[in-house]
Amino acid sequence: MKKKQPTVSVLFMLFSILFCVCLIAANLFATKQIALGNISVTGGLIIFPISYIVNDCVCEVWGYKKTRLLIWVGFAMNFFFVLMGALCDLIPAAPYYTNTEGFHGVFGLAPRVAMASFCAFLVGSFLNAYVMSRMKIASNGNNFSARAILSTIAGEGADSLIFFPLALGGVVPTDALIPLMLWQVVLKTVYEVIALPLTIRVVKLLKAHEGEDVYDNGISYNVLNVLSI
Repeated sequence: MKKKQPTVSVLFMLFSILFCVCLIAANLFATKQIALGNISVTGGLIIFPISYIVNDCVCEVWGYKKTRLLIWVGFAMNFFFVLMGALCDLIPAAPYYTNTEGFHGVFGLAPRVAMASFCAFLVGSFLNAYVMSRMKIASNGNNFSARAILSTIAGEGADSLIFFPLALGGVVPTDALIPLMLWQVVLKTVYEVIALPLTIRVVKLLKAHEGEDVYDNGISYNVLNVLSI
């Protein structure tokens, strides 16, 4: 008998596309520093938290295994984008092209910053999914709001704790680096709280449409089991 192949739904595919777009756009937006009152943050703050909201929705509806696939696909697409941008940046410009400096400012991501970003993303995203999954089992599927917020604090906290020292350690003074890290976690968590009513509504609609509400009982949380969905 022919073995049934694992499948994913159209909605899962659309959420995966949104996840990848958020990650790639965050890299572009991060090249601009923006001011929120007296606080300076990167433009990536506008869109990067959406990737954590998508992470929460996917983990809540389809479970950790599909979230693991989502994270690795997002990582691969983001890596491909950064690699192609760096390659294009290295190729000499046409004689009539006058925006080389601007293009380099957007796509000339320093290797140190790129590696810090990739490491922080993987750790933060997987920690967010793990906390979300384990708390769902422990709470018997209740308290989605608390689970979404706490998993975001864990994931965003790990992301900032890894990214800023690796990317900016020795460049930004320690007394400025620590507040920067803390503000990133606080603002991204506030973002999640503000978006929470919409997130709850989306999760309810997804569960009703997909007929799924996965509990990750007895699964392997090995991040390398990519094809186990």
